[in-house]
Amino acid sequence: MRPQEIETRSMEIIEEELGERAAAWPPEELLVVKRCIHTSADFDYGENLVFSPGAVEIALKALRNGVTIVTDTSMAAAGINKRSAAALGVEVRCFIADPDVAEEAKGRGITRSAVCMERAAALGRPVIAAVGNAPTALMRIKELADEGRFRPELVIGVPVGFVNVVEAKEMILGTDIPHIVARGRKGGSNIAAAIVNALLYQVRREE
Repeated sequence: MRPQEIETRSMEIIEEELGERAAAWPPEELLVVKRCIHTSADFDYGENLVFSPGAVEIALKALRNGVTIVTDTSMAAAGINKRSAAALGVEVRCFIADPDVAEEAKGRGITRSAVCMERAAALGRPVIAAVGNAPTALMRIKELADEGRFRPELVIGVPVGFVNVVEAKEMILGTDIPHIVARGRKGGSNIAAAIVNALLYQVRREE
């Protein structure tokens, strides 16, 4: 089988195994759910992904307008399809490896991921924040939003782990910022990238 045929058949299998759960998702959200399952082989994403009202539509509009995507890890940034992003004039940024970010985080006693979200806010342009690793990034987004300093077009909140992960996700779920969140402990940089790619591919298919 050719690579595209393999992916097409994989998506068919995923939808078959989701069964009645597939019909419960709006088509534009189902494409995101299926991409997460395709990336992880974990059908829990058919239950734990939460979309705020109109989140996908808002994200697609932002991507059409050339939004900047800021990730909390280099791995998430690496997993985003750069060709699809570039075709839309979408820039993918990650500040986590910048020496001045590490220095500032150390001096202030906070995480580099929190500083990264401050850098995203300081860009002064529309941003999609894709968080796949650090709950502190989500917490800082919430704080910045409360201060009126940052309102992303979309927050992808899928950090993985055990410390403050669930709590940070629930903080974002409690806001009116458009969001796609994996409730509970599961997630990861690969899932953050998968969600971004699912959104990019929808725009590219429309074109």
